[in-house]
Amino acid sequence: MRMQTPSIPTTSSSNPLLGNSPLPAFDQIRPEHVEPAVRELLGQCNQALETATAMDFPANWNHISKVLDTATERLGCSWGAVSHLNSVCDSPELRAAYNTGLPLVTEFWTRLGSDERLYAKYKAIDAATLTAEQVQAHKNAMRDFVLGGAELTGAAKARFAAIQERQAELSQKFSENALDATDKFDLVVDAAAMDGVPSDVQQATRAAAQAAGLDGHRLSLKLPCYLPVMQFANDRELRQTMYRAYATRASDQASPELAQFDNSALMREILALRKEEAVLLGFENFGELSLAPKMAESPARVIAFLRDLAARARPYAEQDMADLREFARQHLQLPDLQAWDIPYVGEKLKETRFAFSEQEIKQYFTFPKVLDGLFKIAETLFEVVITKDTAAVWEPGVSFYRIERQGADTGAGDRLALVGQFYLDPTARSGKRGGAWMDDVRSRWLRPDTGLTQTPVAHLVCNFAGPVAVDGAQRPALLTHDDVITLFHEFGHGLHHLLTLVNERQVSGISGVEWDAVELPSQFMENFCWEWDVLRHMTCHVHSGESLPRALFDKMLAAKNFQSGLQTLRQLEFSLFDMLLHTSHDAQNGILALQQRVRDEVAVVQPPAWSRNAHTFSHIFAGGYAAGYYSYKWAEVLSADAYAAFEETVLKNGQPDRETGRKYRQEILEAGGSRPALDSFKAFRGRPPELDALLRHLGMAGNPRTT
Repeated sequence: MRMQTPSIPTTSSSNPLLGNSPLPAFDQIRPEHVEPAVRELLGQCNQALETATAMDFPANWNHISKVLDTATERLGCSWGAVSHLNSVCDSPELRAAYNTGLPLVTEFWTRLGSDERLYAKYKAIDAATLTAEQVQAHKNAMRDFVLGGAELTGAAKARFAAIQERQAELSQKFSENALDATDKFDLVVDAAAMDGVPSDVQQATRAAAQAAGLDGHRLSLKLPCYLPVMQFANDRELRQTMYRAYATRASDQASPELAQFDNSALMREILALRKEEAVLLGFENFGELSLAPKMAESPARVIAFLRDLAARARPYAEQDMADLREFARQHLQLPDLQAWDIPYVGEKLKETRFAFSEQEIKQYFTFPKVLDGLFKIAETLFEVVITKDTAAVWEPGVSFYRIERQGADTGAGDRLALVGQFYLDPTARSGKRGGAWMDDVRSRWLRPDTGLTQTPVAHLVCNFAGPVAVDGAQRPALLTHDDVITLFHEFGHGLHHLLTLVNERQVSGISGVEWDAVELPSQFMENFCWEWDVLRHMTCHVHSGESLPRALFDKMLAAKNFQSGLQTLRQLEFSLFDMLLHTSHDAQNGILALQQRVRDEVAVVQPPAWSRNAHTFSHIFAGGYAAGYYSYKWAEVLSADAYAAFEETVLKNGQPDRETGRKYRQEILEAGGSRPALDSFKAFRGRPPELDALLRHLGMAGNPRTT
């Protein structure tokens, strides 16, 4: 999308952020539209707030919603479109416009959440007049008013507001630095250095060099380039160069030309502000504040959970590391195994032990075929229909889809009814934030102003390699099996948001779901990536067109838990570091010192002293997972146990039982945040979650393999 157009005067009629279209006009939004739209929408929201908090305005849920929620919904959708564009097609002009609007929007949401007049209105609402969904939404709102500073007064209230604005500014700058430090790295190497790297990656890096008028191969730190180089490049010096650049991004250890993106000072200030915010609200630390709306009852409970799981995983991780060291010494002449060798040695060991390579598998996972397979399992399991739809998009490679379903609960009877829609942006590119995520465009809502149901819309964003031109012909993008898992993961989030039948927007879909349960549907979907009857329908060799051979699948399955001990400990290391950082951490001792203490306790792999992965840990410094990164492992207990219900009821032909899928859809996905996540899990499983399924899925139910 072109963002560098000349500035033009904007009016309500010409500003796409102020239009009445049900979907954002992504192809029309320009940086100069942002500030005028934000100011006009904030004016409408402020007027609505004054109306709803007037003395003579009734303390009635529906009345407040009709006036205030309809105004804030419009602001949220328009600002959400701007935030999304800032994440997927960053430019200097858009970044400047976003940063101009950010403090204005942050100030309003902070003020709204702490408005004592509105708090009093909500307190006065008669619970007997509310539906069950509204009762849950009202309960959440009362909690959020307290956490939003509504009970603070005077200087404390003013300071709380200032903290919110400053935190938003710092988190945005952290994210910008991480993006710029990644995008601005550039390394050109000759063909010899690329020995061993998969041909599709070589074709892409050669094309990148040619596009810049250069010879050789142009490498980046984007994962579709970085990971294959680290896994397959025979040139150890190249792996070390790439590893160092990646591990020092946005830090004081980066190369001089990238030193301007150092996040060190931002991290210290963010942590200090979080601590101050927690104390203002009566908590001992930010960890306690973070857990107030979550499933886990205390930081101590989370820390105990993480340490218990780490103790169970450690013997397997130690065995994994011993295997790597021995293989590197005996077969690769690498007696001094280093951090930049581990992905390479791991890939070579897997090829030797299981007689296949990731590159071999990758040839079967063409993106179009994988997507068809993903849709097929969703359609079969959840009784929906997914088809291509039409909407304005921000990049030519973005697609838009609709999900429909028939049934009395949708109000359609035997007809298909629209359930939700989603955008899919799969490809990595410059100016696009790394990683993968799902975000909401709008939530399902029985609108109080029209009496009509607003269907949900979502963004699904990944960073996969794109299609490659080979001999003048466009070849479809190839995915690694890990990429396939990522796609299923994000689609699971999307289904959680899109298949809800809850009518209150505050608790429909993902809204109102405890943060440490929100990963349940995403991690649940990952399991299907290991089912033969799923994979055989979503594979197609890029050259022969043949499906994945059963023999190769069996090898993949045998290798499923290869190095799972190391991978589990890595996640637990990040989780424990995050929780301790926001609870018992003493700022005077330094972030890096804490990270080293956690590694000494948990890890079996020690990176170099100059490694600075915390400096791009966007999940906790810019992504909403502060004192919440443990959620991935916490929810993995739920998702593994939920999937075990499908394993227990699988049909004789290998297909999942449709009744089990229907129950999962109804009790987990459709229920959204309308009740506590534990209640939804119990309604589906018939009991509380158990750890056994997770340990079995990780290959940790017995003793670690002995060499």
